[in-house]
Amino acid sequence: MFAISLGDDTAELRPLEVWQAEEFLAHLDRAREAVDPWIPFASFAADPDSARALLQRYAEKQAADTGRLYGIWLEGTLVGGVLFRVFDVRSGNCEIGVWLESAAQGRGLVTRAAGHLIDWAVYERGMHRVEWDASASNIRSIAVAKRLGMTRDGVIRQNYLHRGVRHDSEIWSVLAPEWRARAGR
Repeated sequence: MFAISLGDDTAELRPLEVWQAEEFLAHLDRAREAVDPWIPFASFAADPDSARALLQRYAEKQAADTGRLYGIWLEGTLVGGVLFRVFDVRSGNCEIGVWLESAAQGRGLVTRAAGHLIDWAVYERGMHRVEWDASASNIRSIAVAKRLGMTRDGVIRQNYLHRGVRHDSEIWSVLAPEWRARAGR
């Protein structure tokens, strides 16, 4: 099985696939309270069929080379994930998204997992710009963007409607030359 260690023997990054729909749904049920205030992602998988459909959409995106989805496992339990919501090889631009259950927060799992995705996008796939889009109120997500060495590009005011409230989006990014310089490559 493909897995990348996230710093110790208890945490790893693995592809999240259609056959894992039940595990994915159980995880989202645990994560919903932490994720739902910021993004509609968890609401897209409310039952086994919609969980399977969401995973299938990302399997199709991966087959088309336009997105990818990975899970974060801690001590064998799915606790979060990272994804390429957008992956545009022609333009050299992609966007990373993340989420995590409350019980797994504060361990650096999202930062390390996102770092692996950025490494792959820049070094393996030749992406030039990796973007991070977060609700301006989501201080945890913004803190990850900062830890990754991203630059705040700006705010898109009232960019999206979620749960009846308009949210501002902060856009952060890192360019390939910046990422390589940060890593000393």
